[in-house]
Amino acid sequence: MVEVRNSDGMEAFITKDKSEVREIFHPSNSEIKSMSVAEATVPVGGSTEYHYHRVSDEIYYILKGIGILEIEEDVKEVRENDCVFIPVRSRHKIKNIGKVPLKILCVSSPPYSDDGTVIV
Repeated sequence: MVEVRNSDGMEAFITKDKSEVREIFHPSNSEIKSMSVAEATVPVGGSTEYHYHRVSDEIYYILKGIGILEIEEDVKEVRENDCVFIPVRSRHKIKNIGKVPLKILCVSSPPYSDDGTVIV
């Protein structure tokens, strides 16, 4: 059975790194156990906290907006349709430098958890 989900209307929550997230697929709301898919929003002028994930690799796919992404000592401008791999235990944060909310599709494997996130 194909399951289609849309983040519109999903309840958002604030993660440990201070981004607003809507969990699209996560073990807590689906049969998926090996990964999670979420939409994160960073407000204009806002940023996430500098953090890393103890056990999860992460992929950011920029859906909308422009940001500055720091991964360890590497700093890159990212924009709509850019896709970035963030290896497990890599310290990172993203800042919205655009004029609209920065929207990011986040894929984590194993699934995202606040317990597995360490603020630096």
